[in-house]
Amino acid sequence: MHYFCNMIELKEIRKSFGELQVLKGIDLKVEDGEVVSIVGPSGAGKTTLLQIMGTLDKPDSGKILFDGNDITELSSRKLAAFRNSHIGFVFQFHQLLPEFSAIENIMIPALISGTSQHDAEKRATELLDLLGLSQRASHRPSELSGGEKQRIAVARALVNRPDIILADEPSGSLDSRNKEELHKLFFDLRDELGQTFIIVTHDEGLASITDRTIKLRDGEIDLTA
Repeated sequence: MHYFCNMIELKEIRKSFGELQVLKGIDLKVEDGEVVSIVGPSGAGKTTLLQIMGTLDKPDSGKILFDGNDITELSSRKLAAFRNSHIGFVFQFHQLLPEFSAIENIMIPALISGTSQHDAEKRATELLDLLGLSQRASHRPSELSGGEKQRIAVARALVNRPDIILADEPSGSLDSRNKEELHKLFFDLRDELGQTFIIVTHDEGLASITDRTIKLRDGEIDLTA
């Protein structure tokens, strides 16, 4: 089944962990090329919502539509393939594999998807060049700065040309200068590649410059925000 994602839409998404109701009927649409931030206090359900959007977790009820196609009923195997092809992830702590070089870390999702070694390396090299990190290709994560590691993580998220990138506190562990550079990078990628971003953040500066800010409170979208 092939998808081309012009839009992600959530309909009545609910999720509980035991007695705790974390998401209480979330409705949300994100258009192609939007940079959207999700904000709210700790425990509001932001990360849970992002994980459900990224198909890393399943809702108790509700639907996730990618360009009108309901993916909530896909098998685990099909969901994994869908996720690898259509969704990129950036986490607060880059989660690069320490034993691999920068270029090898970027290549991993492409190799998992069945891309040849040659094509995966070519794509990773293009991304390193795009992000100004060509000279760091052979460096391992321990040899990179915090800002460089996070840019490598962004390149890894981009390697399969995903429809959407989901980022969970992507600048949370960075100093002010690297934080600003990473935020600028997101908008540059949107402008250059038409990339869609949904970003969970506590950073008010980042939230203030995104196209749209969704505020969660107690598992619901705060429409008064």
